[in-house]
Amino acid sequence: MIQQQLRQLLPEREVDPSAALTLLCGSAAAAVVWKWLGKRQIQKKMEEARRTRDEGVKKMAKAVQQFREQVPSVQTDAILSLPLLELTGRLREGSLSPKTVLYTYLEKALEVTQQTNCVRHFIPECEEQLQEIQRQREKGLLYGIPISIKDHISHKGHLSTCGLVQCLGTPAQEDSVLVKVLKRQGAIPFAMTNVPQSLFNYDCSNPTFGQTLNPFNHQKSPGGSSGGEGALIAGGGSILGIGSDMGGSIRLPSSFCGLCGLKPTAERLSLSGAGVPVGGIVAVRCALGPMARDVDSLALCMKALLCEEMFRLDPTVPPIPFNEEVYSSCAPLRIGYYDTDGYFPLPPCMRRAVQDTRGALQAAGHQLVPFSPPRIHHVMTELFLKTFFADGGRAWLDMFTGDTVDPNLKSQVNCCKIPRVGKKLLALILKPLFPRLADYLSALGGMRSVKEMWNHHHQIEAYRTEFIARWRELRLDVVLCPVLGPAFTTGYPGKLLTAISSTMLYNVLNFPAGVVPVSTVTEADEEELKLYQGCCDDPWDRTLKQAVAGAVGLPVAVQCVALPWQEELCLRFMKEVETLSQEKRAA
Repeated sequence: MIQQQLRQLLPEREVDPSAALTLLCGSAAAAVVWKWLGKRQIQKKMEEARRTRDEGVKKMAKAVQQFREQVPSVQTDAILSLPLLELTGRLREGSLSPKTVLYTYLEKALEVTQQTNCVRHFIPECEEQLQEIQRQREKGLLYGIPISIKDHISHKGHLSTCGLVQCLGTPAQEDSVLVKVLKRQGAIPFAMTNVPQSLFNYDCSNPTFGQTLNPFNHQKSPGGSSGGEGALIAGGGSILGIGSDMGGSIRLPSSFCGLCGLKPTAERLSLSGAGVPVGGIVAVRCALGPMARDVDSLALCMKALLCEEMFRLDPTVPPIPFNEEVYSSCAPLRIGYYDTDGYFPLPPCMRRAVQDTRGALQAAGHQLVPFSPPRIHHVMTELFLKTFFADGGRAWLDMFTGDTVDPNLKSQVNCCKIPRVGKKLLALILKPLFPRLADYLSALGGMRSVKEMWNHHHQIEAYRTEFIARWRELRLDVVLCPVLGPAFTTGYPGKLLTAISSTMLYNVLNFPAGVVPVSTVTEADEEELKLYQGCCDDPWDRTLKQAVAGAVGLPVAVQCVALPWQEELCLRFMKEVETLSQEKRAA
């Protein structure tokens, strides 16, 4: 049979069938060997990255041990329990030394990452930075504060991997602008934290460095993509961290891990030196922002970053310093609120959190006004997803060339791999039964022309105008709304990309938005979850129910939103929510 086929392919030539067959078999064998060598090369890169990480852990553990031998009487628990504002005060007055604080947090971070796998790499140069701040004439606002940073925020001499093998080769040549400013303010970057592969997932796992776990429940995800930050801070191994957010990547880990996190207006903080796998996406911008255990810590971090040094290093950042007067104001607020966006109904505990917080705010003298965000289904599919998959997902899929796809991303990757015609055909078939799934597949098909992309950008601008008009009609200062939670079981976020509608909205709008923990999941919440129906009775509704089950005792949060460039007002509102929730818990 093979001989006949070869004769048909080469009719004009005399064919030695046995020689041709040998050549064919040899070519096949060469292809197999070439593929094996490629995989082996990938494996070597991954092993080298893990070895470098493990060596860094050993070096830090040894440094901590040496410090412990020199200063055996350190009150570790007392230092770790200090809020950031109090810790900065103690460091500035000299009752605590930066060295003691650094090694105390290093020791705790080693413990937390052993349990949760949250640190991608320790930064041994933190010891050099410790010496540097002691030589500075002026003590910055973050003098002596150990700080963790997300994997893709560049630190000189270290990799920014985005969880991808192709990014394992070249260390950063210089610090990102934010890292430079943090150092100038006296902070000591000491750890780079783990992220999901390609950053485009709100779980936290990649083939090189593995799965990060939620410190409160190891069956649960810490969220993502700033999941390493979430786990490290929630576990007590860092007091302040810098994450990034393009669809909820600061707010979701903050929700899952019971932290406070702020996504500023995208251009408020410098993005210089914070690489992303797919560059050039400008319709929906990435934002860098702080994550911490309380709102005052976020405010102090923003105050430290919004300084002349950042405006000098990155002239594209508007030179707007932190407005302390707005943050410290006690004036009553006019607050819009909603507990569902109508696209992806959240579990009962998250809606309860909004209603409880609404009641507490009203009792405290604020004015609460019902608010309904317009056309979230349209925003999710036509504006958000089409921004990132404008090319049908090809640029994103290219990130995995020569890489192993993380199991948590396989469903997203497989959907993207379907040819455009196939996506459109499947969408047509599914539309009558599962309209959300159909629209999702259609959006993944992307755009076919530059004109269509320009129109897409125009639609985003028009939606912002519409949203702000509705906001102003109601004379709102801020908005209270839900955030996705409680923490998902690991592996589920990759199956429910569109469940992030509560957070992605404010990336599309480019509004500052923050998350504040207000409660925990109760037995009653868990019972009510059994009755959860969602809105479409499709596979997503059933998957969400499975994802959040078994969360009793885990954090429950709300989201606070302000208009663009009003980070101080957003933080002031977050502080009010935090204070009222603490008072309720203490009562």
